[in-house]
Amino acid sequence: MTVLSVNLNKIALLRNAREGARPSVVDAARVALAAGAQGITVHPRPDQRHIRTSDVFALADLLASEYPDIEFNIEGNPMAGPNAGGYPGLDALIEKTRPAQATLVPDSDNQLTSDHGWNLTTFNQDLADKIALYQSYGARVSLFMDPDIPQIQQAQLHGAERVELYTGPFADLYSEYGAENQSVQSSFQNYLAAARYANQIGLGVNAGHDLDLHNLTLFSQITEVAEVSIGHALICDALEMGLSASVSAYVKALA
Repeated sequence: MTVLSVNLNKIALLRNAREGARPSVVDAARVALAAGAQGITVHPRPDQRHIRTSDVFALADLLASEYPDIEFNIEGNPMAGPNAGGYPGLDALIEKTRPAQATLVPDSDNQLTSDHGWNLTTFNQDLADKIALYQSYGARVSLFMDPDIPQIQQAQLHGAERVELYTGPFADLYSEYGAENQSVQSSFQNYLAAARYANQIGLGVNAGHDLDLHNLTLFSQITEVAEVSIGHALICDALEMGLSASVSAYVKALA
């Protein structure tokens, strides 16, 4: 069964709009876990426009003390170092909080959202070194990848234990054309083949980006996917049905 990791970035974004303490990302994590989520994901960015360094530490403390069996997944660009705005760099965050999983994405510092996987056409020694470093801190390392089989093979050769398939293109097609459209079905088959290949070469498979209650009816048929990370759509649905009910609905959609 594919498990759900709830991305709390949008909770932090709403809080930051008023610079107060509400809504609380820690309280949101408790609600999500009570509703059936099996993981908590954050993607702290160098500009700290949503999840902040203090949130990462607060959530790490929460999970370690109250939910030791729940996965904490920290996403980010491993090449993003510390800055004057208070971002300590991904290296420091992984070292100090020791998450269960580190998902590495090739984002630029000011990128709005993740929109492509790593390009590993040539061996990236710096990335391989980061993977080994985070593994030495006890984290399982997942690389954010397009569903391209040669690239997924390279992810393994770089030392990653999992890949997270970037599902934005599939979600866009599904939103425009619906499940029965040939282009949507072709995209689905592409992701299915990528997930199966990853499993065959010993890589675990995660997925994420713009997955929602509609397109999961098709995408969740890829049983090779161990985990999906969902934030934006889940929080949008929570505005209508409440956070607990929204998380429950996504857990049910994955069952």
